[in-house]
Amino acid sequence: MQPTIDASMALLQQAEAEFAPDIVFACSFGAEDVTLLDLISRCARSIVIVTLDTGRLPQQTYDVMDACRARYGMPIEAYFPAAAEVEFIVREAGPNLFRESVEKRKLCCEIRKIHPLRRALAGRKAWLTGVRREQAGSRQQMAAIEHDEQFDIKKINPLIEWSEADVWSYIRAHDVPYNALHDAHYPSIGCAPCTRAIAVGENPRAGRWWWEQEDGVAECGLHASPVKRKS
Repeated sequence: MQPTIDASMALLQQAEAEFAPDIVFACSFGAEDVTLLDLISRCARSIVIVTLDTGRLPQQTYDVMDACRARYGMPIEAYFPAAAEVEFIVREAGPNLFRESVEKRKLCCEIRKIHPLRRALAGRKAWLTGVRREQAGSRQQMAAIEHDEQFDIKKINPLIEWSEADVWSYIRAHDVPYNALHDAHYPSIGCAPCTRAIAVGENPRAGRWWWEQEDGVAECGLHASPVKRKS
């Protein structure tokens, strides 16, 4: 476990040295992200912490956000969807449009997540994520350092090689605050109406947009864009 931690901290320090102050960590406060936040607090505190508040997050996510603010004393910049865009989709298709079709669900994700992330990344040189390769088939080809073509920015994934066991071992060893929904079998947590608990043996991301997963595990679009590995 220690070599994994050391490698991740070395990558964080490298990223901070190369890109600060124009580097952000987009934190969703899931298990991986609070782990990465703890690592950043230890070795790369000039990295800017941002979060995407979709307006439909579960209360438990706000609770762990507050716990992290108190624990680490680091500013967390919240980015919200544009009110006019949310008003438009709700007026045209209702508050639960994401249940009607894949296309409407992706539109909801685009307005509530991708557009705010574009604002958070505007003018930046790099962004950090807590994604891990084993989380989903769509993430198997991701690397520690990539160029994200969708956002035209360097993308750095310090936990890419970590296992789920690595993450939880770190959380327990360092008493890291985490989302209480994890204890109720929610390994992947997003918006409240689009997240459910999973059964034993299910893919860890099977609780996200489960009604449309006949052909595989869905993505919101933040990490589904084409990427090029650093040569």
